[in-house]
Amino acid sequence: MGGGVKGIVLDASALLAAAVDGDGNGSSASLRPGAEYLLRKLRYSKIPTGISYAESLSALEVNLLQDKAKLFSFNCFVLKSSTTDDLVQETSLAWGDNEGSFMYIISDYKKEPFLSLNNTNWVTVMLRSPGQESDNDVKCATRSEIPSTVFINKLEEVPFTICLFNKKAIGKEVLVVGYLMKPSREEDFSKRGAFPLTPTQNGLVFVPLNYELPISSQIENIDGVLHKATDEIIAAEMSSSSDFANGVVFTKGMQELQRCTECHPNCSVIDPFNNIHPILDRLKIQQLLYGLENLNSEGHPKIRGPHFLKLNSFGESQLEKRLADAKLCLPTIVKPQVACGVADAHSMAIVFKVDDFKDLNVPLPAVVQEYVDHSSTLYKFYVLGKKVFYAVKKSTPNADTLIKLSDGNGFKPLLFDSLKSLPIDKENAHSGDTSNKGIDLQLVTDAANWLKRTLDLTILGFDVVIQEGTGDHVVVDVNYLPSFKEVPDDIAIPAFWEAIRDKLDLSSTSAS
Repeated sequence: MGGGVKGIVLDASALLAAAVDGDGNGSSASLRPGAEYLLRKLRYSKIPTGISYAESLSALEVNLLQDKAKLFSFNCFVLKSSTTDDLVQETSLAWGDNEGSFMYIISDYKKEPFLSLNNTNWVTVMLRSPGQESDNDVKCATRSEIPSTVFINKLEEVPFTICLFNKKAIGKEVLVVGYLMKPSREEDFSKRGAFPLTPTQNGLVFVPLNYELPISSQIENIDGVLHKATDEIIAAEMSSSSDFANGVVFTKGMQELQRCTECHPNCSVIDPFNNIHPILDRLKIQQLLYGLENLNSEGHPKIRGPHFLKLNSFGESQLEKRLADAKLCLPTIVKPQVACGVADAHSMAIVFKVDDFKDLNVPLPAVVQEYVDHSSTLYKFYVLGKKVFYAVKKSTPNADTLIKLSDGNGFKPLLFDSLKSLPIDKENAHSGDTSNKGIDLQLVTDAANWLKRTLDLTILGFDVVIQEGTGDHVVVDVNYLPSFKEVPDDIAIPAFWEAIRDKLDLSSTSAS
């Protein structure tokens, strides 16, 4: 797909905090608000990007811009005259002369270069000076005819402007997906090329949603929202008398995003926020996994969820009987009922004695889960739309090894954070079976498709262990929008795009 933005030039006047007047006497150099954000977003945009500045700029400012260009792998273009003839020539040499337009980001006080670009294949994005802001910033790029000049109020609007320009230039077959997740997760996906501002092979353009800009105007201009709502939880209150979904409190920004998407039915949410709620609750997931029994057949391995028991208190007088009634024998693994989004959701323990429950340092309510002997081998499965992938990873050792590890501390519970480290046998750290021997891939694929349908999710992951002796395939964890980083990017990322495109097309068909 051609015809969109083929290169971006960020002028020093738009990046630097102080006005660039060319006298060379600057005593300090710093970036204006939003500049660092913009540089980070453009780094993995798949659009060539450069920084331009005049020869007369102070040494401090030049050094700052050059350092940023090096850090983010951008070109540097030095303007030797008051016109942009040399810039046009240098960008053409650096990036070629393919179909499309160059986009020049510049402050509105720098008039002369802007005027010289009016009759070329350049689009100028003018950053308004303080006090000159207008509320027509995001919408200006959606006019029926593509303008040669676009005005913005904040640098945070640049990715949106690029995205909308690409859609307008290339045509209706391009769909815009706005995404929202915590910075570290976004960085991981972006590094792997998952969120390009230039169209993918199946016609998707990705743009970061930003709480610094009006959410409503962003939603109006996109076709779909990809979110990791669990990154936006600020509290999760759980009790035996209330439904967990009602106890989840999202950030104000996420709440606003939910309200806006409800008011704009043409913007599809991947996946609907309500569909995420079961993933947040380990008890609901355990109960849902009962349905796996319907996939089992005589003469084949069995797939199931682990045996479990919910506890509102670790001091229950009939605890030993309740454990036995739930088919739980020691050791067991104890997890908070809230599965993600809050600080202690991954604080867990492996318990070897019933008496040790009463002083256990795991948040309540909790789920006591069967500990399955599985030869330290974990199978991570990823569902990306219609496709299922898996990877084999090392895991915790069998119960007898755990007992030996616990013997050193008087058989006290093994406490751990599942996101940081797992209890392992250091002496036999490489004893796990990392092959796919013994796993029934068709059975687990059937389970993957069943989970996808039951949860009504487009992208999810789950973990499977194979029980020693019985061969049972036990699903021990389910999560939404996993990183699927164990799958090679050249396979996973196109499948990721395909899953999103299929979801958007299906939503569009259903709406019509």
